[in-house]
Amino acid sequence: MIFDFFGAKKKAVIAMAHIGALPGSPLYDAKGGMQKLIDDVIKDVAALQDGGVDAIMFGNENDRPYVFEAPHERVAAMTAVVEAVKPTLKVPFGVNYLWDPKATVSIGAVTGASFVREIFTGLFASDMGLWQADCAGAAKLRRDLGRQDLKLLFNINAEFAYSLDARPISLRAKSAVFSSIADAILVSGPLTGQPAENSDLRAVREVVKEVPVFANTGVNVDNVAEVFEFADGCVIGTHFKVDGITWNAVDPDRVKRFMNKVETLR
Repeated sequence: MIFDFFGAKKKAVIAMAHIGALPGSPLYDAKGGMQKLIDDVIKDVAALQDGGVDAIMFGNENDRPYVFEAPHERVAAMTAVVEAVKPTLKVPFGVNYLWDPKATVSIGAVTGASFVREIFTGLFASDMGLWQADCAGAAKLRRDLGRQDLKLLFNINAEFAYSLDARPISLRAKSAVFSSIADAILVSGPLTGQPAENSDLRAVREVVKEVPVFANTGVNVDNVAEVFEFADGCVIGTHFKVDGITWNAVDPDRVKRFMNKVETLR
């Protein structure tokens, strides 16, 4: 069920390496520049790998306010950061550019990522306005770039948004696998750092048998055992940060404590 690049691991843990605000973003630190972005991510990646995570996913979480079409300078900058950090990686990695599927696939494809995460399907009312994904365009781009091996992880209930699709989440998940060729289904809570409903995870797990199902937000050392009753793995970012605050640096002790708990569940 789990992808080959995880080896024999069960209940895979994908840890977020949050990149600071990129050039052109309102929160970009022009004084620190690109070098600070790279240095901060390298430190976080070292702490995550030392703690024993199974994979790293690079994300531009601090490019707030979020956009649906990635500016060219931010795509270039994120690609440069990932390439600079790659020599330090000991585990597989993925990419997520919020919230542009084609930018995500582009960065993932050219940097040699094993997987990417995005909102590939659905229609949402969001903080950013009406949110309509273009799965076919992203899938075609993956093919055109010669990266059919690049796994597409479908986040099917967008954060910071409300689905305008009235179908149950289980049906939306099953449909995404059938009609949009999802390589994995990710179930999220309403915001970054907030957990998905276990009832949603259970409902998706009951109908999606062909591909992995991951909990995408809000997993922590206290709820991971319950989450792993239904999920094949998780994506985790906020819980690994100092004081559990998304924008802080990674706390090595939090990572080790969580991964020690995961090892008892495998």
